[in-house]
Amino acid sequence: MDSIKKSQRRRPTIKDLAERSGVSVATIDRVLNGRLPVREETARRVYEAAREIGYHAASLIRQRAFEDLPHYRLGFLLQKPAQAFYQNVETGFAEACEQATTARITSQIEYTTASTPAAIGEKLRAMANRCQAIALVAPDYPGITAAIDELKGRGIPVFSLLSDFAAGVREGYVGLNNRKVGRTAAWLIAKAARKPGKVACFVGSHRFLGHEMREIGFRSYFRENAPGFEVLETQINLDTPEITHEATLNLLQQHPDLIGLYPCGGGMEGAIAALREENCAGRVAAVVNELTPESREALADDIATAVIATPVAALTAETVRLMIGAIERGEASIPGQTFLPFDLFISENI
Repeated sequence: MDSIKKSQRRRPTIKDLAERSGVSVATIDRVLNGRLPVREETARRVYEAAREIGYHAASLIRQRAFEDLPHYRLGFLLQKPAQAFYQNVETGFAEACEQATTARITSQIEYTTASTPAAIGEKLRAMANRCQAIALVAPDYPGITAAIDELKGRGIPVFSLLSDFAAGVREGYVGLNNRKVGRTAAWLIAKAARKPGKVACFVGSHRFLGHEMREIGFRSYFRENAPGFEVLETQINLDTPEITHEATLNLLQQHPDLIGLYPCGGGMEGAIAALREENCAGRVAAVVNELTPESREALADDIATAVIATPVAALTAETVRLMIGAIERGEASIPGQTFLPFDLFISENI
């Protein structure tokens, strides 16, 4: 048993790397030391194998394999650095840039301290001085559209992430089909509820078009398919757990027949805490966004009925691919939308 454990812990060798990549030890040596030319396809295969087995010189192999590729600088501007979801997105972009095989990427990942047009515009302009393409999460304000139009004039493509903005100006949108997300949340609540009753939803701000589209989808499903449910006035929670917590407690007190709850954006931690405090497990069907430690625990405790999650690896990889394409091919004739399939989690598949 000890020998097995030692074997599992040992450092991967050149021989291990050769076996995993399907080439000879001599080829690995040529890749590592730059001796004699190695086909690009072979060098990349060696790099992928090195990354998979944790070979200590993977970064050197990558440098050797991709040294003739173009070098691009990509910028990413995210929200809320303390949230687990955005931390996962940051990690995803770092990995997607590291794993890009058509270019060498230097990434710059930053966060906005405020969601005001002035603060985001200032960040964008500063980032544009160092980056050739930018992707960001932002609300839809005329001031932000103006900043993106300015960058477009300088030949710097900008992509909207998760929530769309600056339609007709930004290069493309990458994220979920938020209207479908809202309708799915409504379907889940309608199916999980023991009987028709009142349902409520939160949005962080109507300036986040992703939130607004989820609210529209949420309401349209009930209107079209479950008219016996009453959708209450939408609550504004500014994506904060504190406001969501207080608002959820107020809803439960004012509406004893509340049977469904959906935060369209952030702040779900507050709703989860309030439902737990009021012993609502199994009584209120709550659908939340993104699989985090808090939402995972809520599923396990029957506080949350389901989690609709963004596939972070697919989001980041596709965004990096599109950004590289925009740099190399220039501005798209028609700004596009890339909708990713979302993940759905319940207590039985976490």
